[in-house]
Amino acid sequence: MRKAFAETLAHLADADERILLLTGDLGYMALEPFAEAHPRRFFNVGVAEQNMVGLATGLAEGGAIPFLYSIVTFALLRPYEFIRNGPIQHHLPVRIVGVGGGFEYGTAGTTHHGLEDVAVARAQPDLTVIAPADHQQARAALLSTWEQPGPIYYRIGKDDRTTVPGLDGRFDLARAQVIRNGADLVILSMGSVTVEAAAAAELLAARGISATVMVIASVSPAPIEDIAGALARVGTALTVEAHYTNGGLGSLVCEIVAERGIACRVVRCGVKTGARGLSGSQQYLHRVHDLTPESLADTAHAALRRR
Repeated sequence: MRKAFAETLAHLADADERILLLTGDLGYMALEPFAEAHPRRFFNVGVAEQNMVGLATGLAEGGAIPFLYSIVTFALLRPYEFIRNGPIQHHLPVRIVGVGGGFEYGTAGTTHHGLEDVAVARAQPDLTVIAPADHQQARAALLSTWEQPGPIYYRIGKDDRTTVPGLDGRFDLARAQVIRNGADLVILSMGSVTVEAAAAAELLAARGISATVMVIASVSPAPIEDIAGALARVGTALTVEAHYTNGGLGSLVCEIVAERGIACRVVRCGVKTGARGLSGSQQYLHRVHDLTPESLADTAHAALRRR
């Protein structure tokens, strides 16, 4: 998604000089489309993410629309207090772009695993949180939200080739996108792991189980009515996220079930244990945490049997 994001941002910057791009000393082979097209509006602030947020806050106060790019853990978690006290509390159009959510930087070690970012981001009611499922949806999300007031957190992936079947780049703020319809259960997914969720629905179909698959890219504001309506029609739902199950999509869906009194059992599929020093490829870590299509299908099947 990162290349698509940088290319789209460069095109937007062609027409609007307010757009700036700041990076915390990374983005090689990803940010060149913007840096080459707009060198006077591209800034490498070095490994100083807190200072990057402070700089962006001042730039936004002066009328700019700064985009801040780094790995998820460094873009959002390291400067979290600066984001809270700056663009959030002053309602400024600073855009934090976190790349590599979940285990996309799996071999880099646990410091680079983005597993709690959505939880801390959605705790701030004035921060828009967007987690696209593929590069086409990332482009659509940027095009439809870049100019809105207030701060935004974009959680994007590294993959610029894989697409989610049936999604076709659709995105609407505060809405969910349905990519498959079924009557037995609902699978709700966030971010690039949606590819695995869609594949799990295919495996379930081979077992005679039909699943509705919903993509939740607009995490805050959340598509509350879309989610509530879908869950009211079934007895079982799975949430799928490359994120801790506490505070992320699974928690969001459970909140909706509890507040609306919906008679639907929610099974949260995500990361349930701490890091414990484990690293490896994204595929390996998905196997460890039961986020493969096969594991997700087995979890759904077991949930339906218990019902």
